[in-house]
Amino acid sequence: MIRVDMAKCTGCRRCETACAFFHTGKVSNRLARIKVMHQYGTGIDGPVVCVQCEERFCMCCPVDALNIGPLGQVVHSPTLCTLCGSCENLCPIGAIELFDEFVYVCDLCGGRPQCVEACTEGALTYDPDGERPSLAAFTTTKKMNPSEKRWNYIKIMGFPTREKWRESHG
Repeated sequence: MIRVDMAKCTGCRRCETACAFFHTGKVSNRLARIKVMHQYGTGIDGPVVCVQCEERFCMCCPVDALNIGPLGQVVHSPTLCTLCGSCENLCPIGAIELFDEFVYVCDLCGGRPQCVEACTEGALTYDPDGERPSLAAFTTTKKMNPSEKRWNYIKIMGFPTREKWRESHG
């Protein structure tokens, strides 16, 4: 899984660019499967990407268009997918998004995540054997759109980083 250290993220968006280019051959943050959110009010930047959560909320696809791959990644089948949006609605952190009739979700780039390789700050690391985190605490986000869910996730996950910085700076 991809791990995020928000204390190291500068908000440069190299991860988004590398992801989009790897998957589509285009440079467009909109086509990335990882999204960097800027919390201007708190000063926290952080990427949101599928964390291969313990609950696997997105697997409740009514047509089974999502499966778990050999690396533990979410695998989307465009031939089965009806673009109903249930995976997007069920993901509590906005890591799955439908855009331009396609489901964007991290597939770990075949075991060599391009976002991790592009991150020069060390904010992203790949831990293929890592423990999957629980996202049960974020299930109150069902009525939010993916962008709002990502913003909420970064706000909550970045809070300890912000508090630690405040303590060290008096």
